[in-house]
Amino acid sequence: MSGHPTQGTPLLRIQDLCVSYPTPDGLKEVVRGVDLSVSRGERVALVGESGSGKSVTARSVLRLDSEARTSGRVLIDGQDVLEMNSKEVRRVRGARAGLVFQDPLASLNPVKTVGWQITQPLRIRGMGRREARRRAVDLLGRLGVADPARRFDDYPHQFSGGMRQRVVIAIAVIAEPQVLIADEPTTALDVQVQAQVLELLGELAQEKDMAVLLITHDLGIVAGFAQRVAVMRDGKLVEEGDVDRVYASPRHPYTRALLDAVPRIGDQPGRRLGTAAATADPVSVSPEGEEL
Repeated sequence: MSGHPTQGTPLLRIQDLCVSYPTPDGLKEVVRGVDLSVSRGERVALVGESGSGKSVTARSVLRLDSEARTSGRVLIDGQDVLEMNSKEVRRVRGARAGLVFQDPLASLNPVKTVGWQITQPLRIRGMGRREARRRAVDLLGRLGVADPARRFDDYPHQFSGGMRQRVVIAIAVIAEPQVLIADEPTTALDVQVQAQVLELLGELAQEKDMAVLLITHDLGIVAGFAQRVAVMRDGKLVEEGDVDRVYASPRHPYTRALLDAVPRIGDQPGRRLGTAAATADPVSVSPEGEEL
């Protein structure tokens, strides 16, 4: 894990974000008052159990859920995405903020070549076909895709899971966004491919000085990738701080339970792992250890 970037005005600032969805019984609030920021060159992880609201938070940054009712502020380089019209939001996607989805096969169009899909963020901004192809082939090669000029014209089903994830990363970063959101980018990948994908994300973030928000439930991944971690439960942030501090001395019982549930090398056979489900939620804790 690399050192901290120079802190400045955050590229991504989420303030008092609330997200609700309509149900037969009325609006159901799934994200409640989230405050989170990511600075240029910084890697921040948002962790929690399935259903905690972390992916909804990520998707709200780019307003990807049309049924969602949102309030608060989502600032990208000082401009509030929640105040933009649909045309302005489309300009933000890809150009200023990219998203790596957790299921590459589902997020790729099966009837379009990977090259066509990678070049779209450039083509819709007016770049010529030849230059867009050149950039896409170059990026695929840097992402570890062998013979990228030939694979440019292949379809998603012709790629392995790890290679498809590289294609999704290429789509997200080819327009060199300021902010990159990676939503469970290593789900269903084996450990070796997971490490490769995360290394690629880290290298791209460092090279382009991007702000990266990683969404995951895997605390092991966080330890090797992120500089700060925010812990989410039931739609709220309950703890936030430097990864080293939070892992060494978690201040919230839910964070302690999550860490206790992680198997460790050297565990005694039959050791009973902890469970996060039964923990109380008396307070939320800031990076400085103060009650929120």
